[in-house]
Amino acid sequence: MSRLLHISASPRGARSESLALASTFLETYRELNPLDTVERFDLWDGTLPQFGPAAAGAKMTIFGGGVPAGPEAEAWNAARTTFERFDAADKYVFSVPMWNAGVPYILKQFIDVVSQPGMVFGFDPVAGYTGLLRGKKAVLLLTSAVYGPSRPASFGSDFQSPFLRDWLQWAGVREIAEVQFRPNLATEDAAAGRERAHEDARRLAAKF
Repeated sequence: MSRLLHISASPRGARSESLALASTFLETYRELNPLDTVERFDLWDGTLPQFGPAAAGAKMTIFGGGVPAGPEAEAWNAARTTFERFDAADKYVFSVPMWNAGVPYILKQFIDVVSQPGMVFGFDPVAGYTGLLRGKKAVLLLTSAVYGPSRPASFGSDFQSPFLRDWLQWAGVREIAEVQFRPNLATEDAAAGRERAHEDARRLAAKF
């Protein structure tokens, strides 16, 4: 049996295209993997800790070989708890809308919280970083409403997919697949593209 964690980065609920893709993916996945555990981590549910001065201080204390104390220890423990929830999964599904060419700030906050030494990565002064999330795989369900790869630069750029792929690979995740739904909602009927994206999600779920 495997544990799958769905990390939801959209605050739009039933109106979210990325969440709709995730629902399609997970419906197929559950049908084919009834013994697996599937959990959703809604990044907007208020449980994600801040990563402010105390947490940043704790990170640098750890880098220096020390042990965080006081507020730093509290912030470090909150980051560790979030990481342990993340690390408990074997498979990740990220449903992510594009915001300002990138990802929603809440997802960047999640990445900053869990990307800690001894958790997501190791570091050697000579060899550099080593990703510690070994043996895991991920699916990215990505949406945008204006940007599209075939459109002119005036329709935006994609710092969404490259950022997430780079972070996951840096963290040690080697098997990464994605489904993109990128209609120009201002000028075109998105129904055909939506149907294709959902079919892609079903096919990917069947072999995930």
